[in-house]
Amino acid sequence: MRRPTEHVVTRSRERSLAQRLALFIAQRQMGDGQRARRSQFDHLAPDAGSIVFLGDSITEGGLWEEWYPGAGVVNRGIGGETAPQVMTRLDVVANDPAAIFLLIGTNDLTLRYPVEEIAQNVRAIVERARALAPNAPIYLESVMPRGAKWRRKVLRLNDLLKRVAVQAGANYVDLWPALADEDGALRPEYTIDGLHLTGAGYRAWVAILQPVIAALRPA
Repeated sequence: MRRPTEHVVTRSRERSLAQRLALFIAQRQMGDGQRARRSQFDHLAPDAGSIVFLGDSITEGGLWEEWYPGAGVVNRGIGGETAPQVMTRLDVVANDPAAIFLLIGTNDLTLRYPVEEIAQNVRAIVERARALAPNAPIYLESVMPRGAKWRRKVLRLNDLLKRVAVQAGANYVDLWPALADEDGALRPEYTIDGLHLTGAGYRAWVAILQPVIAALRPA
């Protein structure tokens, strides 16, 4: 009979191997594009007082300067990134931003990181961003719904992220009610692939943040 501890060790090794394989594939698919986009950021430091949107491809895909004209929004999303990758480029928030909007974690789920580990990594980002930009409010956005099979993990992660926001002094922004359908998937009118947003999806997201942006940039 297999001992319980042996079973745990075996599952842990399997998960580690699965993570490494998934990360290898992701790096092969996304690595060059990530490095190329990041290299632009090395030459384009946001002006003081910018509103920084930080995250992965869902953030990268938003035409934020057009959704919020005149608000001074800067897009610092990079497709395929995980929380540990975002952590390595937080110098972007060092120049006294007006606010920081952070959305990260869905790629970490794809790579099979435990939700507790993802939340810890996000907390590290928030705490480091707070140290670099002590006067800027930080808005930690919930991970968006995706396919219905992801519902339980995304909701569990979002519960932990809400706790992170409270404990780390960030503002939690719950995107789930506006974007999820009755099955816990991303509403079909907001997506083509079940993960990334269409224009209608971005409009729904923009509407959630609009009062916050308006308060940061009063007319």
